[in-house]
Amino acid sequence: MLALRLTFESLRFAWDALRSNVLRTVLSLLGVTVGIFAIIAVFAVVDSLEANVRHSMDFIGDKVIYVGKWPWKFDANRPWWKYFNRPVPTEREFRELQKRLGPNNKGVAIFVASGGNTLKAGPNSVADCALQGVSYEYRAISNVPVEDGRYFTPQEMNDGRPVAIIGATIAENLYPQGHALGQEFKVRGAKFIVIGVMKKEGKNMLDTPSNDANCLVPYGAFAKLFALSATGMGAPSPSLGVKGRDDDPGLLNLEYEMQGVMRNIRGLKPRQEDNFALNRPEMIASAIGKLFDIIGVAGAVIGSFAILVGGFGIANIMFVSVRERTSIIGIQKSLGAQNFFILFQFLFEAVFLCLLGGGLGILLVWLATLVPQDYMPVFLSRGNVALGLLVSVGIGILAGIIPAIIAANLDPVEAIRAK
Repeated sequence: MLALRLTFESLRFAWDALRSNVLRTVLSLLGVTVGIFAIIAVFAVVDSLEANVRHSMDFIGDKVIYVGKWPWKFDANRPWWKYFNRPVPTEREFRELQKRLGPNNKGVAIFVASGGNTLKAGPNSVADCALQGVSYEYRAISNVPVEDGRYFTPQEMNDGRPVAIIGATIAENLYPQGHALGQEFKVRGAKFIVIGVMKKEGKNMLDTPSNDANCLVPYGAFAKLFALSATGMGAPSPSLGVKGRDDDPGLLNLEYEMQGVMRNIRGLKPRQEDNFALNRPEMIASAIGKLFDIIGVAGAVIGSFAILVGGFGIANIMFVSVRERTSIIGIQKSLGAQNFFILFQFLFEAVFLCLLGGGLGILLVWLATLVPQDYMPVFLSRGNVALGLLVSVGIGILAGIIPAIIAANLDPVEAIRAK
């Protein structure tokens, strides 16, 4: 009951201060509002930027290890021609990986892509499309959002049938009247039948490849259109991908097993170095995370200067409030009010004022997120809202503790005589 009464009286005093000195209070709260707005806006933009960048990188999959010719992270001390002379993964190696890998994976896929293709259907055509040959397990390592139609069947994959799953942009341009399923189109002189249309993704922030202009066909059908060689010279180079299990978060077990299997498949001797690269999306994700951590810290430091000014404003209004209510404090003490009662009364008032200013700052950030954005939608997370409120409480405590201590230690006789 004492705590409730203390809180109620503190809120009442704070509200009275707001009403009696509206301009002074608003100017003091403005500093906290601007400070919280600056910090939370920075964090919201950084979180949104990171989320959009990671979304742009969704095409590389999650918990996947890729077998390729080139490493994603180069060693500056290693001659580049050693990578150039490496063989590219082959379909035979894909089959061997499927047979030999143990229970540490959820799927093994082989895929190969060729850009700059033109797809034609009657008088309509779409240029600069990506044609991608994939195995059945490709959807286990990469997102294939089929919105209309279906995915490939194992029989279609094994036979290399001329069927395709096309992106939304391709469907809209080849078949402007709709009804793309079951329709035919030609690419590089070969006919394919549409069995699925992928969900429209639109442009992303990094302008990375999306499925909108992508056409998926069985790997066998793709191999009939291109001369896939073991060296990859002048021809599309296949890649292998292995999806790791959820209970292997670091994918270390899978990576060690894949390294051993690939070395065995390629007949490498114990002292010979690997002639393949094992790449993981975590390499990129880790670099992205570190970059945005630095940006977030820099933004927080800049925003802290703004909120520091707001804290001084709240401290100033609390000193004025103590001086104006000195006689009231004396009366409260003469009636038996303890020092801690007076202390928490002013401390709660400072916290209330900062929460009010911080709430306004968070509201402004939320209103800013409602502005439509094409490439980078900004969102305000619950974590950032909670952070803004916690920072407001912290500033309120720091700004109000000294005035509250001064008020609690006033002599009741001298306080009553004060004017």
